[in-house]
Amino acid sequence: MDGIYFPGLGINFSNVPEKLNIFGLSIPLYAVVITAGFILALVIASSEAKKTGHDPELYLDFFLVLVIPAILGARIYYILFNLDRFTGKGRGFWGTLWDMINIRNGGLAVYGGLIAGVTAGVIFAKKKKLHVPLFADNIAMGVLVGQILGRWGNFFNREAFGSFTKSVFRMAIPVDYYSESFMTYMKDEGIVTDQMLSNTEMVNGVSCITVHPSFLYEGMWNLFLLLFIFFYRKHKRFDGELAMIYVFGYGIGRFLVEASRTDSLMIGPLKVSQLVGLVTAAVAAAIIIRNYLSIKKGNEPVLHRVGQSGEKIED
Repeated sequence: MDGIYFPGLGINFSNVPEKLNIFGLSIPLYAVVITAGFILALVIASSEAKKTGHDPELYLDFFLVLVIPAILGARIYYILFNLDRFTGKGRGFWGTLWDMINIRNGGLAVYGGLIAGVTAGVIFAKKKKLHVPLFADNIAMGVLVGQILGRWGNFFNREAFGSFTKSVFRMAIPVDYYSESFMTYMKDEGIVTDQMLSNTEMVNGVSCITVHPSFLYEGMWNLFLLLFIFFYRKHKRFDGELAMIYVFGYGIGRFLVEASRTDSLMIGPLKVSQLVGLVTAAVAAAIIIRNYLSIKKGNEPVLHRVGQSGEKIED
């Protein structure tokens, strides 16, 4: 029951493991793709840095510093919007604390990692006397690559999927893949719904729930955003514009994709990621518009495009 199918597209993966076994060591594929994304993000950011006058070695330093804050931010964000899950009666102080720090059972939120990453980035850039907007521009494409690969980690884990659908893009996951206890948990949390279970589809002789592949939707959106920034970066009009395009584009994309997901973090009746996505997109749009209006008035922006600056740029 290890398959994942896309029956509407005629694509069948008959054996999709969650882990790799290397010399007796079990390594989650989620961790593999996250690590690969992190490394590619560093390579891309360092390359952009070299092309715009920043020292690539400083970007390696930053990515090494970034790991712990990003994980902490992602975990704290998740906990804050899931307090009931961690503060139930009977656990006790040490049991609650262990549940909070134990990330092996999942519970990392992308936005929490991004918020922590931005905070760490600003502090790092200021300390190293780097031009912060240019620093952000150089990292933007790397972050997108990391997010695209990270979503494939969700594929291997059979998570971050959307609501029931019979559309041509539906993803079919065998019901029996999940243990009885974990299926009970997902039903209690509303991740797997009665509608899914009452409308299962037989694929390759296996009973499956069919859901929106939200991870794929977001990954494709991010890919288009990445390509846009790649081709536009030589035409940007002010330092920081690429970073704001990323914030705006990702915020809108996350708002749209999150609408289909059944495992969203909630604040009252609202999905947190949708709310954060709209707010950050609005802020980014306001910054872009303000800078465009300033340029239109004849003000010269600070601007360093790829291939047009070989000098060291400092804040």
